[in-house]
Amino acid sequence: MTEDVTLMKGNEAVAYAAIRYGVDGYFGYPITPQSEIIETLMEAAPWKTTGMVVLQAESEVAAINMVYGGAACGKYSMTSSSSPGISLKQEGISYLAGAELPCLIVNVQRGGPGLGTIQPSQSDYFQTVKGGGHGDYRLITLAPNSVQEMADFVSLGFDLAFKYRNPAMILTDGV
Repeated sequence: MTEDVTLMKGNEAVAYAAIRYGVDGYFGYPITPQSEIIETLMEAAPWKTTGMVVLQAESEVAAINMVYGGAACGKYSMTSSSSPGISLKQEGISYLAGAELPCLIVNVQRGGPGLGTIQPSQSDYFQTVKGGGHGDYRLITLAPNSVQEMADFVSLGFDLAFKYRNPAMILTDGV
């Protein structure tokens, strides 16, 4: 018995999992180390087969507000970013949580607060699990330990977000 195996990076796995799950809209802005997600989606061109909207916004703030619009319409909407980009999205994330709008956010963390060392990299974790924006809210947080889990957590993240009417975040490492 032969088994087909495809090797890919975690960011690619997230992109293909979003297509397979039937995500209606991905709204992002390029920032390393997560730029491969939007690049993979652009190469795959899911709008031709599934109708998925893939849009590069003019900023991180615009991207999260596009997610808000899609989620408010009941669509499966997602975005991704990295540490400083997630900080820029905090106001929009808190609005999503306050309005009880399900969506998926992927944070491909850097090893420090934008540039740096290993010690401050916990800042993304604390920002996610303790509520990073306005109000008293928490995000559903998934932390994959493999490329396979990165793919699996796209569907799990959406399922949990819609079940509990709350944004979900995949919190992964950019290595």
